[in-house]
Amino acid sequence: MSGAAEAAAAPQGRTATGPAAGPWLLGVRHHGPGSARAVLAALRAARPAAVLIEGPPEGDALLPLAADPHMRPPVALLAHAVDDPGRASFWPMAAFSPEWVAIRWALDHDVPVRFVDLPAAHSLALKEPVEGPERAEEAEEEEEVTPVVDPIRVLAETAGYDDPERWWEDVVEHRSPSGETDGGATPSEGAPGDALAPFDALAEAMGALREAYGDGGQPRDAVREAYMRIQLRTARKEFGDGVAVVCGAWHVPALAARTTLAADRALLKGLPKVKTDLTWVPWTHRRLARRSGYGAGIDSPGWYGHLFEAADRPIERWMTKVAGLLRGEDRFVSTAHVIEAVRLAETLAALRGRPLAGLGETTDAVRAVMCEGSDVPLGLVRDRLIVGESLGEVPDTAPAVPLQRDLTRSQRTLRLKPEASERELDLDLRKETDAARSRLLHRLRLLDVGWGDPVAGRGSTGTFRESWRLRWEPELHVRVAEAGVWGTTVLTAATAKAASQAVAATALADVTALAEHCLLAELPDALPVVMKALADRAALDSDVGHLADALPALARSLRYGDVRSTDTAALAEVAAGLAERICVGLPPACTGLDPDGAEALRGQVEAVHGAIGLLDTGAEPGTGLRRRWDAVLHKLAARDAVAGIIRGRATRLLLDEGRLAEDEAARLMGLALSPGTPPADAAAWIEGFVGGASGGGMLLVHDERLLGLVDAWLTGVPADQFTDVLPLLRRTFSAYEPGVRRTLGELVRRGPVPEGARRDDATPATGGFGPGLDPARADAVEPVLRLLLGRPPEPVEAAV
Repeated sequence: MSGAAEAAAAPQGRTATGPAAGPWLLGVRHHGPGSARAVLAALRAARPAAVLIEGPPEGDALLPLAADPHMRPPVALLAHAVDDPGRASFWPMAAFSPEWVAIRWALDHDVPVRFVDLPAAHSLALKEPVEGPERAEEAEEEEEVTPVVDPIRVLAETAGYDDPERWWEDVVEHRSPSGETDGGATPSEGAPGDALAPFDALAEAMGALREAYGDGGQPRDAVREAYMRIQLRTARKEFGDGVAVVCGAWHVPALAARTTLAADRALLKGLPKVKTDLTWVPWTHRRLARRSGYGAGIDSPGWYGHLFEAADRPIERWMTKVAGLLRGEDRFVSTAHVIEAVRLAETLAALRGRPLAGLGETTDAVRAVMCEGSDVPLGLVRDRLIVGESLGEVPDTAPAVPLQRDLTRSQRTLRLKPEASERELDLDLRKETDAARSRLLHRLRLLDVGWGDPVAGRGSTGTFRESWRLRWEPELHVRVAEAGVWGTTVLTAATAKAASQAVAATALADVTALAEHCLLAELPDALPVVMKALADRAALDSDVGHLADALPALARSLRYGDVRSTDTAALAEVAAGLAERICVGLPPACTGLDPDGAEALRGQVEAVHGAIGLLDTGAEPGTGLRRRWDAVLHKLAARDAVAGIIRGRATRLLLDEGRLAEDEAARLMGLALSPGTPPADAAAWIEGFVGGASGGGMLLVHDERLLGLVDAWLTGVPADQFTDVLPLLRRTFSAYEPGVRRTLGELVRRGPVPEGARRDDATPATGGFGPGLDPARADAVEPVLRLLLGRPPEPVEAAV
């Protein structure tokens, strides 16, 4: 090394503040275990009268909580504007963060400790609120920003390194305060000069960089540094020169600069200000990996935490952790694998000229020895150990908005502990606890607190089952603070927000979706407001498409209301009225459509068909609402002016429900595929009849008459028009399962089988489905079905 890099790497005499007298400016890299060990050694050696930390001064009252036995890092200071909670910032700290180590040392030794960065009241006012799902992360990134000039990269390149992270590990993270490359030695008491020398060297290097690059492209740093200088002057008046300042190394030259108090105050004059609230919130290693603050490069917080905690032999202990993880996943990893992996990592470090095996060497060794060259198990090591799944804890005595306290109580009562790792939760709504969990998760979704997302259940598709995917992210604390404007409990907040949304909604589908959400979240006080808005919108909206979009949500709401024993009589009246209006207005709406409009309306027809099935489950075929809907489908299937894709879908829906004979379905297909029909219209009819996920492939497999009609039409399409219909046909048949496509191909290649012949000398071939129900064969299946459904066998009547 040479120049600034050599100064940063090699211990040497202090240059800025003298070898014995303070104040001591301890420049660090945020979230660095090497910096944390060095700070701890410096504090033990210097014994300062006060410790100043880079952070918002409003957090001073929260500092004693760091010594609470229930406080477990990683944690973060959360600051948000009282009138606009979405305007927020985080100051995260891990167990290996130098700031956290300094705070804990000061509290353990009864030394005053304070935050001295620009107040959050100013920093939040200076930033624009960020919208969208990642606004909290964006706010944090804006607060903890990397200078345009990356000082670590410049120093690494000066030292001849192409990777700044590898350089930092070599000169800082893998060195003890005494300069030895032990990677994890516990700092010991020593001479103040020895413990402070690395900080003087780093300050000298940063001073050279700031002389060359100025503020590094961050003009706001000048304001922050002016405030920190003022706070440092105040502390020196109170405690004398025995003050230690723990801050980002980039700021050290500015704090040591000779400026006047008047000049610093002039920089702060006229700064905007907002009212703020601060608290501690749990943080995660995964979040540290995403937002590292000042470009700290914490892509591997789990690894850094290991380096900080390992008292000795960090590589051997790391390989043991990896072996334990892989063994837990049923991979064979022996003690010999661990020994060989350690040897390989150390050999790689020696070949690469590194003082100690770093993350790169250990990862290469694990891949080669324990993972047999595969990156698949290595991905598990990265996720579970290198990044880690740690979620911090904050004591109950930490300040919180009332809504957060109510949510915390509910989580404990329902035994739903927030976890950083993603997990599946299956609920049986017939159980009181599971039903309460479902209500809580639905209410939080309405409040935009996305702790859980509903997913398709593995065990059942019935209304008594729900499945959720849960994962707690730190920024959800910001969402809870934002939702606090609606109420002090989850129930009252969700009720107030639902009522407000119902009044403000303009689209009928939005109100119906809100009604469904109110039933799922069990918000009885919000339902009257939502129902009134729903009735008003439904009466004024005459667009059949809007009505068709709204009906499915209403039908689901009635179904869920029945499961949750909710009175849905008013909802049923509105739903029945919508269904009647759809039956009247749908046939005219299905004519004169372009391809995109026909495709959209096809989906709406399918959704309405399913909704009417839910609304009219007790009616017999041919009666009530179902009879009206069957008549509509028959109109759509038979009317030439209706788009082909809708005619095909209407025919298929009637066939599946048993409202259309197989012969009539074949007749309609024959008409649709007749030579007089344009090929594009015929292809659209085919897509409507057998396309999508409707099981059309299996229908063609089992009914060779329909397959023959499709085959005959396809072979008769003129060559000059075939390329026009090919994309539509490809989209239709590509959705089939591979086995279905293969069977269809074999049937087409074999060609038609004469009526009554035997296929493959075993199976009699038919021209389609059987002529009707065979009672004897159906009766033979019934005992098996009863056994599968867990029902008792049907009693056998005694012979007379």
